[in-house]
Amino acid sequence: MTPLEIQHIRTDFPILTEKIYNKPLIYFDNAATTQKPKAVLDRIMYGYEHLNANIHRGVHFLSQKATEAHEEARKFVASYINAASSDEIIFTRGTTEAINLVAFSYGEYACSEGDEIVISVMEHHSNIVPWQMLCERKGMKLRIIPINEKGELNPDVFRSLINTRTKLVAITHVSNVLGTINPVKEIIKAAHAGNVPILIDGAQAIPHINVDMQDLDADFYVFSGHKVYAPTGIGVLYGKREWLEKIPPYQGGGEMIQTVTFEKTTYNELPFKFEAGTPDYIGSTALAEALKYLEKIGIERIAAYEKELTEYATNRLMEIDGMKIFGTSEHKSAVISFLVGNIHPYDIGMLLDKLGIAVRTGHHCAQPLIDSLGIPGTVRASFAFYNTKEEVDTFIEALKRVVGMLG
Repeated sequence: MTPLEIQHIRTDFPILTEKIYNKPLIYFDNAATTQKPKAVLDRIMYGYEHLNANIHRGVHFLSQKATEAHEEARKFVASYINAASSDEIIFTRGTTEAINLVAFSYGEYACSEGDEIVISVMEHHSNIVPWQMLCERKGMKLRIIPINEKGELNPDVFRSLINTRTKLVAITHVSNVLGTINPVKEIIKAAHAGNVPILIDGAQAIPHINVDMQDLDADFYVFSGHKVYAPTGIGVLYGKREWLEKIPPYQGGGEMIQTVTFEKTTYNELPFKFEAGTPDYIGSTALAEALKYLEKIGIERIAAYEKELTEYATNRLMEIDGMKIFGTSEHKSAVISFLVGNIHPYDIGMLLDKLGIAVRTGHHCAQPLIDSLGIPGTVRASFAFYNTKEEVDTFIEALKRVVGMLG
């Protein structure tokens, strides 16, 4: 994408004109949450102004139109990730709820004492804690795939962890700390060779790269709307029909039922079986709008530009004495985590904020990974396609100033 195109794209994001401490906002915290284009904001307002009615059960006009919009959004999400059917798309509150849903429902269906779950050392807490809770509940064991010095998983080590007791593998597609793009297609094949289903945490992948369920063949794939330019509080669980039909519901209530008596309840068909309560029909349509926005630009063009921007930022960061970057895989997304000498990351982040630059500091909800690296945390700069090389240059000069003050 050309600089002129990027400047045009930036006009779609109202928040990018904000001033922070009288400085232009430079937003490099996109791995935590992305900003929202006007098309998404308009879609939210349109829903509340013109289509606000509870869905699925109503016979009146507004309810029917809201239901239609919600289910069209489901169909678009299914198309965007190339799911076999929109029935395989479950709307959740986000990645965390989607993983918890699988951990509970699949855990109840398939797991028992002595079984094992395999995850990696680079997982977000959302892809660690639900499996720990399952292991505690069932008397199971968590097995951990290590990483090499570049921040990469070793597929051979992964294969060695698969055995007859393995019930599920849960792996991140892209590390939110290291930026590593894992070879998930190879990992999925290896898991399936051992007759083990696999869940992929796609929260950091969906905004940056093409994701195709028919190509990957994952059993479950999860992501959050707010990471991909949509609102908070909406997310997606993709599950193969064969699993979604087998496993029990995660929550009970309205929407997910077929019949209810005091003696017995029968559950609704897919996908409603897993969507208890009033769905976020405003969020679902806004999520579809965000994905349409990405589709219009082209995810391949976005990926190429973000790769160029990340490489540019990496090269400029290496100008700074004492710079240490964590995560140097050749296959990397738009995330750079770093430390400078012995300066605490929190101090760097606080001073950069005073200069109008938003970065993330700490363990990034990946404490076991940070502990394995033997560090207190990192400064993390994460990019989106609305960021520019000029912003990177301003960031580098500000960081040099901060390091000079703290060093």
